[in-house]
Amino acid sequence: MASVIMAPALGFFSMKRSSRGSGTSNGITGASHGVKAMRVDKPLEELYNVRVERKVSPERLAELGVSRWSVWKTGKCKLPWDWQVDQLVYIEEGEVRVVPEGSERFMQIVAGDLVRYPKWFEADLFFNGPYQERYSFRAYGDDS
Repeated sequence: MASVIMAPALGFFSMKRSSRGSGTSNGITGASHGVKAMRVDKPLEELYNVRVERKVSPERLAELGVSRWSVWKTGKCKLPWDWQVDQLVYIEEGEVRVVPEGSERFMQIVAGDLVRYPKWFEADLFFNGPYQERYSFRAYGDDS
């Protein structure tokens, strides 16, 4: 029966040679072999399908019609949030830490960023001061 070693979804395996042994192993003199697992975390944006465009140009904002979107403001607070539909958000003032449900890591979104949150995404939002965004709900398949 053959054995299969599979890498975890969030990482990969690498081979590391050790020079500790002086005997022969698998026909190679002076080396013993071991497998060392290395965890490589993907960016949260990739894991949760959150798209972030940094420092969006005025031309891009005009193309999307951001000036006509609804405005939402808050101050320092923490909000649990879940998205029932895709949503485009342009941060006009402040910043927010987005902590996906079940994660200890966060995404930092700041003024000038355009974010697309996917439907069914759940996260805690941490605002550390005055914050203002413009938002627009998106229909399924609308890839703006």
